[in-house]
Amino acid sequence: MDGTVLRPIDRYFASYSDDHRNVLNQRIHVVAVPAILWSVVALLWCIPVFGTIAKTGIWAALAMFFAWMFYYRMSRPLGMGMLAAFFFCGCLCRLLEMRLGLTTLLMAAAGVFVIAWIAQFVGHKYEGRKPSFLTDLVYLLIGPAWVMAKFYRQMGWRY
Repeated sequence: MDGTVLRPIDRYFASYSDDHRNVLNQRIHVVAVPAILWSVVALLWCIPVFGTIAKTGIWAALAMFFAWMFYYRMSRPLGMGMLAAFFFCGCLCRLLEMRLGLTTLLMAAAGVFVIAWIAQFVGHKYEGRKPSFLTDLVYLLIGPAWVMAKFYRQMGWRY
């Protein structure tokens, strides 16, 4: 061993990558994981909070905040990228709610959620390995960061 100490995020990514070696599975994940992320945010967005000014979006904001804290603790640069992704998700939810209504947002989110998960499992069928989250639920949070890290590497950015 060369004495290099891996950060927790690097260990997570190494394990996650080990379950995602197949090129088709990786490509599916690059599309499906952000779709699932948005759909979860949108589904939480649709849960009403009566007696508040906002009425919607509060549960999504709380979930995004706690997930962001997890990412930021693992890697500040990656945390900032995930903050931008969460901001985009929240803005998209608000826009769709305003333009199409809450019911349509809910239906769209449910549809995207189901289709993206089906795609994930198809990818893992090609991979021949089970999804990482079946080993440890924390990998449900690692997936979006793994996709963001792929983007960072393409851009030549360090995370």
